Amino acid sequence: MAGIQKVTFTGSKGESLAARMDMPAGFIRATAIFAHCFTCSKDILAAKRIAGELSAKGIAVLRFDFTGLGASDGDFANTNFSSNVGDLVRAADFLRQNYEAPSILVGHSLGGAAVLCAALKIPEVKAVATIGAPADAEHVVHNFGASLEEIERDGEATVSLAGRPFKIQKQFLDDVRTQSVEQHTGKLKSALMVLHSPIDQTVGIENAAAIFTAAKHPKSFVSLDSADHLLSNPDDAAYAASVISAWASRYIGADRPAVQSSDREGVLVAETGEGKFQNYVRSGSHRLLADEPTSVGGLDSGPSPYDFLAVALGACTSMTLRMYATFKKLDIGAVSVTVLHEKIHATDCEACAEDMMTPSGKIDQFERRISIEGGVDPALHGKLLEIADKCPVHKTLEGKAAVVTRIMEN
Repeated sequence: MAGIQKVTFTGSKGESLAARMDMPAGFIRATAIFAHCFTCSKDILAAKRIAGELSAKGIAVLRFDFTGLGASDGDFANTNFSSNVGDLVRAADFLRQNYEAPSILVGHSLGGAAVLCAALKIPEVKAVATIGAPADAEHVVHNFGASLEEIERDGEATVSLAGRPFKIQKQFLDDVRTQSVEQHTGKLKSALMVLHSPIDQTVGIENAAAIFTAAKHPKSFVSLDSADHLLSNPDDAAYAASVISAWASRYIGADRPAVQSSDREGVLVAETGEGKFQNYVRSGSHRLLADEPTSVGGLDSGPSPYDFLAVALGACTSMTLRMYATFKKLDIGAVSVTVLHEKIHATDCEACAEDMMTPSGKIDQFERRISIEGGVDPALHGKLLEIADKCPVHKTLEGKAAVVTRIMEN
């Protein structure tokens, strides 16, 4: 499961926009932006599925609520298609400054039209995918129905969209009527994938044909067959997600970290907002999750803090033994270390010194079980145990470490 980190950035109208970063479990190969459909949010099924699939491929995905929608600040009535494109450009700026500029844009419905226009303003973009996108931004006007005349006459009207009321101003109509998505598509310099359902009742399949025809190669078309416009069937969302992630992978280069971090930055651990205990972990170019088991209220989406401590001890032990074997030219098989952790009564610990006693009478015990593939000469057992005890993490656990804590100003 990829880690999800809550972030915010400033949109095109100066408002704070709510976003989520779907982070790979390993290193980041590239970054992407997902743009949701008209009046939708970053948390619709399609957005979650696609972000999850891309993060599994090593691609970090920023999905956000456009100004005035979802958890983002601002007044939706004051926004328009141009401001949506502006929000996408600001999202790219955020990624450029904090991670890496996006090389992939994915847009659903009107968000698809927006990414086609925004791609020309984000030079690092290598691939653009649209799902059920209209060939012209003005296509969204048909959703206003009988309210269209009122908007034209009075300058604004409250329109019911997907069962919710939204105030639409005439400036929105004026803006979308000046936008030519096909013209922007013709200038696109990145690869394009057009995904569309032939039975889409909201944005007809002819829109996909117009976008595909306007685009230059390389371009691809994928039929979503029986899917509806919102990909409300989980199977349809999963299919679109898997196709986009496989296609996008060919445009992000070799399987290597795209985002490098200095060791001096230390290890970052931050709450994701998912579940009770889940934390996002960044160590250099690596991304992980920390969590607790479901038995104590966690999601079990990553190792627990003590599991990480056991990992450190086990990895250090294995590496130390390998260094010794290499130095001594010992021909031994692969080393594996199982680490068990438990709280025990100090009186039950044969190896414990008196200064290890605690007020509770209990101490932490880590038991290492070392296995060597193919076995090893019993005469070496004593030496290998001695070398294992020289592991730096072992020494840290047995020694006195200073932990300095500071409250940082935001």
